[in-house]
Amino acid sequence: MGRLVGLYGVQGEVKIESWSDPRIQIFDFLPWYVTRKDGYEKEFEVVSGRPQGKGLVARLSGIEDRDLAQSWLGAEISVARSKLPALPSGKWYWCDLEGLEVITLEGVSLGRISHLIATGANDVMVVRDGKRERLVPFVNGVWVHSVDLTAGRIMVNWDPEF
Repeated sequence: MGRLVGLYGVQGEVKIESWSDPRIQIFDFLPWYVTRKDGYEKEFEVVSGRPQGKGLVARLSGIEDRDLAQSWLGAEISVARSKLPALPSGKWYWCDLEGLEVITLEGVSLGRISHLIATGANDVMVVRDGKRERLVPFVNGVWVHSVDLTAGRIMVNWDPEF
């Protein structure tokens, strides 16, 4: 859902990078499970959260000073799946797409989705097969023919040489 990216003030508030849309919506999904780079995970309640300039700032339960907040920088924020709203047909959460195999309409496997990128115009799938990386636009009905979460694959109208 996001990441702790900076410090704000001396009382332990942290700057948040939110991957939700709109980004302030990250404060609607509580509690947060925050995982540091060393693998340690902790559940946090958000005591307060607000927009600040171009970003977001939060105060997390149990983090009362700048030094403790510093130890959590770079940590990723996740939430329980049950906290997320159901999506309409034809829409997917990125986390559901990551790891799916991408196959052309001719049956050629391009690899698996490593992650997705928001470009503004459309989302882009980063597809890796061990030898190369492809950037395939996630445009339903144009490049993306079908998404089958049960089978673990996405069918695309894409030239494997591209």
